[in-house]
Amino acid sequence: MPQSAARASKRGPRSDATRNRARLLAAASKLFIERGPDVPFTEIAKAAQVGVGTIYRHFPTREELIEAAYHSELVAVCEAAGELLAAKPPEEALRAWMDRFGQYMTTKLGLADAIRAVVVSGGNPFAQSREKLTAALGSLLDATSAAGVTRREVSADDLLMTLSGIAMAAGAPDQHEQLQRMIDLVFEGVRSR
Repeated sequence: MPQSAARASKRGPRSDATRNRARLLAAASKLFIERGPDVPFTEIAKAAQVGVGTIYRHFPTREELIEAAYHSELVAVCEAAGELLAAKPPEEALRAWMDRFGQYMTTKLGLADAIRAVVVSGGNPFAQSREKLTAALGSLLDATSAAGVTRREVSADDLLMTLSGIAMAAGAPDQHEQLQRMIDLVFEGVRSR
């Protein structure tokens, strides 16, 4: 292997490749939600402003693209916990993350048909999702509990399942206001008295 190729492989992907991949995943998520799992790759490429070859370079199969689109949403909501804690007081960070989780669940529900195609092909896009989400939410609850704003006995897993249930009941895009009201009720329930 030439030295320049060895250096390039150690550096990781080029910044334009990283940007293209992010645009691709955002466009794919949006189109899968709007139109289902059979959206032509040419339309996804056009929406992402990349060539169709770029899709195949990153994702040789439709199932890999669907799974990556879902996984990018999962990573974003999990990373948001730390980002919010770094930028806001713990109580505000928790409430903002609860909203962000609602958005994630709305996207996940919108991708249901596409995700079903991945499961049928033998994939498991949900592997370790619950653990990752529980850990992210746990970091927020640790911070809010230490600050005395949430009850210590509230478990991250219980709160995660509660938020998931709310999103299942009111996760449609036209139910956004109701979802917010329901999250407000749960948020009040976990606060210290």
